[in-house]
Amino acid sequence: MAGRIEDYALIGDLQTAALVSRDGTVAWMCLPRFDSGAPFAELLGTEDHGFWHIGPATTTASPTAANRRRYRGESLILETEWDTPSGTLRITDHMPPRTDGPPRLVRIVEAVHGTVPVTSTLRPRFNYGQTVPWTRHTNHRTVCIAGPEALWLDSPLPAHGTKQAHSEFTLTAGEQVFFTLTWQPSHAPAPHTVAADESLEATERFWTDWVAQCTYRGPFRDAVVRSLITLKALTYAPTGGIVAAPTTSLPEDIGGVRNWDYRYVWLRDAALGMTSLLRTGFHEEARAWREWLLRAIAGDPENLQIMYGVAGERDLKEAELHWLPGYEASLPVRIGNGAAQQLQLDVYGEVAEVLFLSAQFGLAPDKDSSRLLGHLMHHVEAHWTEPDEGIWEIRGPRRHFVHSKVMAWAAVDRAVRLIEAGHAHGPVDRWRRLRTTIHEDVCAKGFDHARNTFTQSYGSAELDAALLMILQTGFLPPDDKRVIGTVEAIQRELSTADGFLLRYPTSGARTGVDGLPGDEGEFLVCSFWLADALAKIGRADEAFELFEKLLALRNDVGLLAEEWNSGLRRQVGNFPQALSHIGLSDAALTLSLYPQVPVRREPAGRCAVVRTGQLEGARPKGALR
Repeated sequence: MAGRIEDYALIGDLQTAALVSRDGTVAWMCLPRFDSGAPFAELLGTEDHGFWHIGPATTTASPTAANRRRYRGESLILETEWDTPSGTLRITDHMPPRTDGPPRLVRIVEAVHGTVPVTSTLRPRFNYGQTVPWTRHTNHRTVCIAGPEALWLDSPLPAHGTKQAHSEFTLTAGEQVFFTLTWQPSHAPAPHTVAADESLEATERFWTDWVAQCTYRGPFRDAVVRSLITLKALTYAPTGGIVAAPTTSLPEDIGGVRNWDYRYVWLRDAALGMTSLLRTGFHEEARAWREWLLRAIAGDPENLQIMYGVAGERDLKEAELHWLPGYEASLPVRIGNGAAQQLQLDVYGEVAEVLFLSAQFGLAPDKDSSRLLGHLMHHVEAHWTEPDEGIWEIRGPRRHFVHSKVMAWAAVDRAVRLIEAGHAHGPVDRWRRLRTTIHEDVCAKGFDHARNTFTQSYGSAELDAALLMILQTGFLPPDDKRVIGTVEAIQRELSTADGFLLRYPTSGARTGVDGLPGDEGEFLVCSFWLADALAKIGRADEAFELFEKLLALRNDVGLLAEEWNSGLRRQVGNFPQALSHIGLSDAALTLSLYPQVPVRREPAGRCAVVRTGQLEGARPKGALR
């Protein structure tokens, strides 16, 4: 049975990822890519849909939750420990970053002290839990084969079972046992074995070297670094694309229908992620993403999709997996995403922002990206007046969303400034006029003078947390009364009792603006946007207080899902969510620019006033703005 969403930790190899529960169960893993089929799909069903459990032997039917777990330093190596009556057991899980070899999951089991009986049960079910493989055991190797796929388990211990690989053993203090699981096409020869200790050392060295590039030195470094590691883990290294999350169909509404596949590259999410990485010193990722973007839209830049596959695939046809009962009976379970064909004008602004920041942070000018910018601007010129589905991918009628218009303005603004700085070419006078036209249109049609706030869409009364981007984009300055009024209205009307934000009003059992029944939790990135906005309009104390409350929602290893359900007091939505961690990183950078952080509880239990020094990486030298 699947645990709570926050019960899981992430490990990955920069091409796929696995979720490991507190009880030592790998309950979700797609192979060989983020968007491939899952041989472990217990997360969306039951143990009959595939899992791999290692932990202390128990007399009960259910595995025992660990007493503690942590990531080893600033890495993606997970350490899980159990205190049993006879001793302490530790499992160290990692996936070595993939270069030219197959995907591997390595699990090192050791007794820290005492004597501990242990069990390992590997029960893969290919094609999202639908297919039972043929399993055989030879010479301490187990192979599970179904159609085109094979999993190879290597261990010094014997395993048995016709539909699984089960081992029982006992470890005493200082003893270790290694398990390595390797995916291969079934027609390929058996993979070579690897030394688990060498794999662990190489994986730790990779993450140590990568984190060393981080330029952020503010007071929230631990939280920021963990978020940046998570963004890196969600990057498909061969192409540079960043998936929105490594999971599908984890519900925004427990038991409801708001279940989507997030294992794809949203231009918006990836662009915002690239912005966070650029601002904290990771320039190579931005360069790789720019190359991914150029490949993904090659041949058809005018018909920009809002999302693509990790290698730039366009066909993301949505389907339902009827054999899976869903996470806590949340149906349907979906793969693919029909929103790929939506019109979302805001993505042009986010893409232009990354190209703009790339120039700011010193990435060499690129004639192809300059040509791409021109194509995007011509599309914005032709279509900015049209209604769209907006940032939240509504499945109801299109509207003239204010956020979409603001981001269309941002796209033109960044293009103009790139041309002015000599980084691009185009009809700058015409685009200056277009920038002014869009700005005037938004202020005239998207602002409610009686309530002193911008609204979700032209002519509507509803609010939308995405309006906070008016401030982040520079559409209006933070001391503008319309901006202050909008921030205060959003805080007042979209906040729950905990002070966190809903994206927009939902309608319970009825179908509202998004075309869906049911409600959802507080959207975490929106709450981080609010903390950022509060600081900028001069309410820093409130911003710090909200930010600390948001940090407290992270699970024990620092991860966040898409949303928080204050009624259930738990995380909901796909996990871990790139946007949530992007929001955390960006808000931390903003707050770190302020001279003093209010008193807060330190991890060691001390209270301290943390004074910030110079924030490195927040803005480059010689910035264009």
